[in-house]
Amino acid sequence: MKIHVDETKCCGAGQCVLIAPEVFDQRDEDGIVTLLDPSPPASHHASAHEAAAVCPTAAITLDEGEDEKQ
Repeated sequence: MKIHVDETKCCGAGQCVLIAPEVFDQRDEDGIVTLLDPSPPASHHASAHEAAAVCPTAAITLDEGEDEKQ
């Protein structure tokens, strides 16, 4: 899995950080999402999926199968 975030879409809701703090954080100055781990281990895939699903602006996208390409 490869995670991408579009900072220009992010509204700073912070749901991703609450759901997957191992993968996402927020900038202190404006609350915009920052990606801590663009290729998280399998143990964090479920929370990354949930974070992407609840993002109100669809700023988080996931590329499945990225591990098989490496």
